[in-house]
This record gives sequence, structure tokens and C-alpha cells, in this order.
Amino acid sequence: MMRLLDHPDLCRPARLAEWIHGRLDEGLTVFDHADIYGDGECERVFGEALMASPELRQKVQLISKAGIVPAHRDPSPWTTKHYRAEADYFSGAIDQSLSRLRVEQIHTFLIHRPDPLLDAESLARALERAVTAGKIQHIGVSNFLPEQWRWFQKNTGLPLVCNQSELSLSHSEPLVDGTYEAHLNDGLRWLAWSPLAGGTLPGSVPESLLQAAREATGLCETGLAIAWLRQLPGAPIPVLGSMREARIEAALEGARTVLPRPLWFALLEAMRQTAVP
Repeated sequence: MMRLLDHPDLCRPARLAEWIHGRLDEGLTVFDHADIYGDGECERVFGEALMASPELRQKVQLISKAGIVPAHRDPSPWTTKHYRAEADYFSGAIDQSLSRLRVEQIHTFLIHRPDPLLDAESLARALERAVTAGKIQHIGVSNFLPEQWRWFQKNTGLPLVCNQSELSLSHSEPLVDGTYEAHLNDGLRWLAWSPLAGGTLPGSVPESLLQAAREATGLCETGLAIAWLRQLPGAPIPVLGSMREARIEAALEGARTVLPRPLWFALLEAMRQTAVP
């Protein structure tokens, strides 16, 4: 929902509720938020849609995140972007997200960025209290490396259910440096942000390969990027940034398609611009 405000036509409660119903009809139930998306406005607009169609509350699963303070929201004299993975800050952020979203519980709440000043034990207690109170159901992290999430996991009895981090054809380094296997080994589901390779497929993959891939699979570039991602062990969940229905439909088609293994590697090789070793 990061780009919700880019679509003024969807920012009316009844229209957004209709759009959400459309996604549910497609089997898409999870909607990703963060307190910094539109400075909280994206959550507020989404909450108004839930008020306009209250039955949606029982059908959607909401993710939200906190811990980043953009420079323009820093009230200090330094006006600096910084992180706040602090117990009191997170307790307040959870309450504020619940209020903006007009719900009683958020399905999964994430630490948005690893904070070098993190007091893991006190933050863990705050999140545990939020789970006990029913404010959130699960906890996870975002943009964490293995030793960063392992350090936090060591301080809480709650399982970390996911890590939302970049993964795509244009950002495939985690597949060769052990990061992806660490997710599988530790039981964290990968929620892949920017899964469409930042729209770079047409400029990075030879047109002859794209055309052959289209003929073999029936998929456009969006579908190919999603099919490539979902074929990985554990089936990473793409966090689509687009709210355009045609783009979502193309992504869904990709999620239902298994690429021929040589094509999977051909796309990887083309994006890396280096031969598979």
C-alpha cells in the first residue's frame, strides 16, 4: 500500500473498499503497510475503506511496520533520518497503526530496519506484551541479515515469521551468498519487496530472449519476474508495489506458472550479464 496516495481515484473509501473486494476475489488477502507510507496517510485511507465496508475486517490480513523516522519527521535540531527500535516507540507505533487502520488486531508487525542501537531484550518484551494483549498476532523483521534477526530471535520466545527484504531478478545476490538458505533454515518466510526487478527487465534482458519466453509461457515481463521468484524453494511472497489491476492480474498469472528450468537460468544469466558459472 506504499503507493496508495499515487492513485487519488482509489482514495475514496467506497472505491478503495471495492478495490479490496476485487483483490480478495482473486485470492489476495494480505495488504502491506508501514507507518511511514504517506506519513501514516496510507493506513488512514485504508482504515476508512474498512469502515465503509466493515465485513472486510474479517477477510483481510494486515502487515505493518515501524522503526524508521524520516528526516522531515525528526523534531530534533539535527533533522536526520534515523531508526527507533525502542520499546516505548514501538508500543506507541502499534497503537497508532491500529487507530489509523480502524482494526483491533494487526496480523503481522515488523521491525522495519535493523537498528544498530537496538536494545533487543526491551523491544522483545514490548512486542510480547502487544501479542498477549491481542494487538498483533505475529512478529517479523524487514531488511534484516541473518545474524541480525538471529540476535533478536535469541531475545524472545515469539517466532519471527518473516523477513521482508529485496529479492528479484535484478537483486539476486541473496541466492549466492547464503542469505536465502538462512531464511529456509531458520523458518522465516521471505516477503520480497521490489519483486518486479524495478521494471528493468525490458532494458536488461535481450528482446529475443523475452520474445522466446513469451512464446513458451504466454507471460509478459511482469509474469516472468513473478514466476521466476515463486519458483525458488519456499516460494517467496512477492510484495507488489503496483495497484494497477492489469499488473496484478499479470503477476497472478506468473505465480501460477512454472518456468522451464533452462529458461529460469537464462533469465538470471541475462540480468546478471554474466554466464552461469
